[in-house]
Amino acid sequence: MPRLAANLSMMFNELPFLDRFAAARKAGFEGVEFLFPYEFPAAELRRRLTGEGLTQALFNMPPGNWAGGERGLASLPGRQGEFREGVQRALEYAATLDCRLVHCMAGIVPDGVSQTTAAAVYAANLVWAAEQAAPAGVRIAIEPINHRDMPGFFLNTQAQGAAIVEAIGADRLGLQFDVYHVQVTEGDITKRMEKYMPVIAHMQIADVPARNEPGTGEIAWAYVFRRIDALGYGGWIGCEYRPKGETLAGLGWAKRYGIG
Repeated sequence: MPRLAANLSMMFNELPFLDRFAAARKAGFEGVEFLFPYEFPAAELRRRLTGEGLTQALFNMPPGNWAGGERGLASLPGRQGEFREGVQRALEYAATLDCRLVHCMAGIVPDGVSQTTAAAVYAANLVWAAEQAAPAGVRIAIEPINHRDMPGFFLNTQAQGAAIVEAIGADRLGLQFDVYHVQVTEGDITKRMEKYMPVIAHMQIADVPARNEPGTGEIAWAYVFRRIDALGYGGWIGCEYRPKGETLAGLGWAKRYGIG
């Protein structure tokens, strides 16, 4: 049975961020994820996790200037120093939060930068990040993201992501398989899941087209969840969706699909 982690950046937005940990536990979640923890001291986040008996499943490395439209630094030429500082900061948080998986966003390739150049920078940065993370017991995750939500994002397909993981080493790098992004970009969800399961380190879910909770859109979730079980996936599944209404009111989907 899938292990669900509440994405606290997108769920329970009725509450201040630090109060969402307790809300997630009360709703039955045993794990959480979020985009970025850096606004809060790591020790305070650790206190919330421990107090609620929650596991930190995943969070993202610093993305650069998020408010200015940046979505990661890994493929951006000339930003290697800032990228490395972000890796170190993420690993410090990971140690305090006892989090074993950190997502490295590829970034939106700037105008005038070729895909070849971006690919070379991306590969070198990932190798460096993985070398820093491995001694700390942390694995780096990379996620293909669709061009509808993030135009110009460097990494788009599961095949691209899997090839990079295999080149660098699945012991140090893993694929973040987001069902929402897969459906928007490529479709054929469960066949891609079957093909790339050996390198999948984390999964996330949201329905298409509006990125709301499962059961609100076009995806056949009962079948998707059965295939996840049948394929033996044992990691966390992050609920990275925007609740259509109030978060608790929309959580009935889990029981409807036989989860929890």
